[in-house]
Amino acid sequence: MDLFRKKEINASLADESHLTKCLTAFDLTLLGVGAIIGAGIFILTGVVAAKDAGPGIIFSYVLAGFACIFSALSYAELAATIGGCGSAYGYAYAGFGELIAWIVGWDLLLEYAISVSAVSVGWSGYANDFLMAIKINLPKTLLSGPENGGFFNLLACLIIAILTALLIWGVKSSTRVNNIMVMIKLFVVLLFIGIALGEVKPSNWSPFLPFGWHGVIQGASLIFFAYIGFDAVSTAAEEAINAQRDLPIGIIGSLFICTILYIVVSGLLTGIAHYSTLNVASPISHALLVLGYKSAASLISLGAIAGLTTVMLVLFYGLTRVMLAMTRDGLLPKIFSKTNPYTHTPIRIIVLCGILMASLAAFVPMDVLAELVNVGTLFAFFIVCAGVLYLHYKRPEMHRPFKTPGKPLVPILGMATCLYLIINLPSITLMRFLIWMGVGLVIYFSFSYTRSALQKNG
Repeated sequence: MDLFRKKEINASLADESHLTKCLTAFDLTLLGVGAIIGAGIFILTGVVAAKDAGPGIIFSYVLAGFACIFSALSYAELAATIGGCGSAYGYAYAGFGELIAWIVGWDLLLEYAISVSAVSVGWSGYANDFLMAIKINLPKTLLSGPENGGFFNLLACLIIAILTALLIWGVKSSTRVNNIMVMIKLFVVLLFIGIALGEVKPSNWSPFLPFGWHGVIQGASLIFFAYIGFDAVSTAAEEAINAQRDLPIGIIGSLFICTILYIVVSGLLTGIAHYSTLNVASPISHALLVLGYKSAASLISLGAIAGLTTVMLVLFYGLTRVMLAMTRDGLLPKIFSKTNPYTHTPIRIIVLCGILMASLAAFVPMDVLAELVNVGTLFAFFIVCAGVLYLHYKRPEMHRPFKTPGKPLVPILGMATCLYLIINLPSITLMRFLIWMGVGLVIYFSFSYTRSALQKNG
């Protein structure tokens, strides 16, 4: 039984579509900002401040940002060397073999699916704030799941249904559209900063660390969700005009911009509202509504709605792409890999994922979902950093258009920080993750191993 049979890296590269090299460092930076700014800044800032870090959330953002930089540089090397198709799943298949690829792929399915569900809950909060601003009031029972006193989250289900329909019919994105959406996101963030600067009450920052340093670290483990999406820059390696120069600029530039914005927004948010009042799905617009800025709250809600929608769409698409790659490799039932002859989209995968994600969003609280996303993402990043080290010593002759600086120290630091943040997640979250991975291993040994394309070809 060969559990570590590999795809040839050269074969993987040959199978990649040769895309036009058209993306500049500026495009890559905006791509990163567009992918990163979403649920974290618009949703989780308030939750983490209220439950974990208090005003010290700014330190949580700094710690999580450093963890991302180490991992992102490792991502960039593998993306440029192996290719972007399949993301970390493809890297693991070429570097470590099938069993590790299955574990990473199964992990990515959890990460992307739960991400969409978590973001949809936040989207629901902002959509409801906007509806309230135009005097449309939905029953509270239709705004949250049973754990938060409701029946089910209607708006979260609605946006997932809309995105499911869009993906069935096919969705095309472009750099121009992304850049426009980034500008909208940045506008609403800067609007909030401009208003909040004149409303800060320093007394709200006392105590600054109400939950101690442990709360800051635990907050960083959760707030890591705010940085998910930076790998979108690394997967654009094939389309970068000068990958070796522009990828690190795009990665580090986007992370730097987002980290600064996160620190400023979180500091101002806890300055205009006491941290204990921020455990809501839409903390930014909620805080402005409390201060009486109804028009500004409506604008921020609209910007957040647009920004969160694009994030969900990208994550939903990423989920279907990873699942499609796994079905084509024979690791999941090939029946799901069939595409519709009219729309040329994998309708069965899209509908299945849509139903599962809508069910989660309807009944499960956002913080529970975000914690599950984080452990899955941190695990994937750990594997990517390990993959860079493995290939560095195992395949030193490989052509690497982009090389991780400070190797082997940077990948090691990436592994260490990811592992540290994983350890500091709630034990119940780790238990849920282990159960999910256990189910995955059962599926692999009972189904996937014997039906793998490598098994049939070998």
